[in-house]
Amino acid sequence: MARLQITSMKVSWTGLLVLAHFLYLLLGATIFQMLEREAERNNRDHFKLEKLRFLMNYSCLDGPALEKFVQVFCVFYALCGIPLNLAFLNQLGKCLTLHLGRLERGVVSVGQHKRLMEVLALASFLLMGSTLFLVIPPLVFSYVEGWSYGEGFYFAFITLSTIGFGDYVVGTDPDKHYISVYRSLAGVWIIFGLAWLALLFNMGARVMEHVFQLRNHAHKAQNQEELPEKQEDGVGQRAIQQGL
Repeated sequence: MARLQITSMKVSWTGLLVLAHFLYLLLGATIFQMLEREAERNNRDHFKLEKLRFLMNYSCLDGPALEKFVQVFCVFYALCGIPLNLAFLNQLGKCLTLHLGRLERGVVSVGQHKRLMEVLALASFLLMGSTLFLVIPPLVFSYVEGWSYGEGFYFAFITLSTIGFGDYVVGTDPDKHYISVYRSLAGVWIIFGLAWLALLFNMGARVMEHVFQLRNHAHKAQNQEELPEKQEDGVGQRAIQQGL
């Protein structure tokens, strides 16, 4: 009975998670459609106009054939680029995890309270990463791009969360003179920021797995405590029936 109850709980939580995810996507799609409908239509018309100008300048190109080629190229580029990017970020996250593990072992070895020191090490890593990737970069962007700090933080968060609306882009203002390595430094910041976020997700998954293991151990211990009582009740009932 206990196993059946655990299975039903897993199914119910999975169903709730799928439902919440679907409703969240539906809500976001509705809001963005209301906000961006006019801008999307204008961008589409502008893109079609630029496409016609390009084909007029290069009359030797076939428009439908060029469009099919671009679509096929984008599909194959994504098929190769997405796994490569994930593998790169995964490997970079493993390297950061290795250094974090060394830091944890070094801190825990000199401390008396192991669990407390591990929590402090993880908290310090989270604080340092947040400062390095989410607090300091907006200051740089606000200074170079002329944004407010809120706009810089918005760009940093949207970029590292891989949402990328495209409403704020660094290094594209024609009226500003950027240093030659500005965009390159922004690219390095994005790569290491994504690796840091991947490491945080990995750490979060480890914490959740540890919590579920503790719950399973507690549930098993409770079942083991209840089993002798049930056996005693069963023996008592059989003795009563035999006496009758």
